[in-house]
Amino acid sequence: MSRTAFGTCKLNRIAMTTRPARAMRDAGAAIVGSARLSLRLDFPGGRLGPGKVELLEHIARARSISAAARAMEMSYKRAWELVDTMNQMFREPVVVSLPGRNTAGATEVTVFGQRIVALYRAAERRAGGAAEAVIAELSGAIRPVRRLPLAARTRARKTA
Repeated sequence: MSRTAFGTCKLNRIAMTTRPARAMRDAGAAIVGSARLSLRLDFPGGRLGPGKVELLEHIARARSISAAARAMEMSYKRAWELVDTMNQMFREPVVVSLPGRNTAGATEVTVFGQRIVALYRAAERRAGGAAEAVIAELSGAIRPVRRLPLAARTRARKTA
């Protein structure tokens, strides 16, 4: 458990993946070779991870939940549910929708929401810096991925 300006939280999962991540997620994540460190914070009232933070960054840029959802290749409904979850989780709203929903710029990330993104990215950088040597060593132990040609994959599937 660690204490923050917003209360206590548990650092539950630090995952290492070897598949390429979206460019936005890579912006704050520690990347060594093809591995990427991913950080998810589990609070008593919900979770905050790279997907929600990326959504907030897209909303801040586009000022639209719909445009942010399209940029992340998710449905508007899913994006709205994630925003609602974050607004319910924190004491202050992280995103507010303004009147005139059909006009551009009807949604804003609040100052509090911007602070959440900044704090999350700072924690991500610190965790990445602390784990850099371990990630490099683990990356060196990963077996190279060998992709079969499409014809061979199709043939293998049909014979199975």
